[in-house]
Amino acid sequence: MFDPIVSCLGYIKAGQLRALGVTSAARLATLPDVPPVVETVPGFDVTGALGIGAPQGTPADVIAILNDKVNAALIDPAIKARLVDLGFVPTPMSAAEFGALMVAETEQWGRVIRAANIKPE
Repeated sequence: MFDPIVSCLGYIKAGQLRALGVTSAARLATLPDVPPVVETVPGFDVTGALGIGAPQGTPADVIAILNDKVNAALIDPAIKARLVDLGFVPTPMSAAEFGALMVAETEQWGRVIRAANIKPE
C-alpha cells in the first residue's frame, strides 16, 4: 500500500512494518536505507505538499509577512529537525513558487484522472 510517511513512520521504525520504497525521487533522511521507487520505475515521483493558504484578496504585504514567518520556521534548526524526523522534507519557497507548485500538481493529477477516466461518485 502507499501511505503517507507521517502515519506509518513509527511502525517502520518499530519494525512492525517493512517499507519497500518511498515515492519521492530521492531517499529520505529519515529512511536512508529505503530506496525510492524511481530506482525501479523510471520517472516515478509522487510526493505530497503541505502549505499554508490565505483567503483570496489578502493583501500582498500580509502574504509576504506570513511567508517570511513560515520560511523562517522551516529553516529553524529545531523545527526543521522535527519535521525531518516526521518524514517531511522542509522546502521554504515564495508564495508564487508554492502557487506554481499547486498549479503543476493540479495539472499533473488532472491528466492522470482524465487518462484513467475517473469520475466522481
